[in-house]
Amino acid sequence: MDLKDVDLNLLVVFNELHKHGRVSAAAESLGISQPGVSNALGRLRTLLGDELFLRTSRGMVPTPYAQGLAQPIADALGALHGTLNARVSFDPAHSERAFVIGVNDVGETYFLPRLMRALDAAAPGVTIRTVRTTSIDVRDEMERGRMDLAMGFLPGLKSGFFQRLLFRQPYVCIFRQDHPLARSGVSARQFRAAEHVAIVSEGTGHGVVDEVIERAGIRRRLRLTVPHFMAVGPVLQATDMIAVVPRRFADCASKPFGLATAPCPVKIPESVINVFWHARNHREPANQWLRQVVVEQFAD
Repeated sequence: MDLKDVDLNLLVVFNELHKHGRVSAAAESLGISQPGVSNALGRLRTLLGDELFLRTSRGMVPTPYAQGLAQPIADALGALHGTLNARVSFDPAHSERAFVIGVNDVGETYFLPRLMRALDAAAPGVTIRTVRTTSIDVRDEMERGRMDLAMGFLPGLKSGFFQRLLFRQPYVCIFRQDHPLARSGVSARQFRAAEHVAIVSEGTGHGVVDEVIERAGIRRRLRLTVPHFMAVGPVLQATDMIAVVPRRFADCASKPFGLATAPCPVKIPESVINVFWHARNHREPANQWLRQVVVEQFAD
């Protein structure tokens, strides 16, 4: 007999009949009518070529063939039920799970210190590996299950992905603390006159800064252009140049490099930072736990 010819529901009816010994009790247990149980039994008799259950004064009594089938069928249904309803638990305190998170260099600077401090307390065996969202195909990596979460401004992750807003942040001007602009603030005229460090970081959404400034008719004096944010702090610390950066990057860089900030005279849309995960991981307990940690630590 080929399994494709067997309706699983017939085996469920068989199991209930054997358990209860009466059509009425089996029907009540299954939530169907008595004729429904009788019809299923008739189909199963035809399929297996045996009466299976005989009606007696003591109820429905199994034939020897049915008695031989009863335990294997009950075991198989029990195993299937357990498999379909299993939820793999995740115990962060004892786990050695290795997570992969996609972020850019700004994200590494802002997210990792606080995230790792939180993991030290809650999940000392858990490890994190980061990959730069600017140098890989984030969609492909997450679809293939190679990346657990991504954080940042990633407008390309829509269909097939979930996201949760973490925060919005303005852009600010940043420069060394003893810069002349630290006393006066940054006017539009001073913004034009200053020498700038520009950051061309593809895939981060930072390109909107250059676009908005250009649309505003302001031509900056671009003295230095870099492909990432990590060089910005040391360069500003040693020169009179200024840069336009996200507020939370400025907060991270100000103290270590002796920098100060001022509102940007050009109105630039806020940077929207989300945490993303693929639909395949939506109900996975470990992924759910890590997302919750991220939200608790960083969501406004």
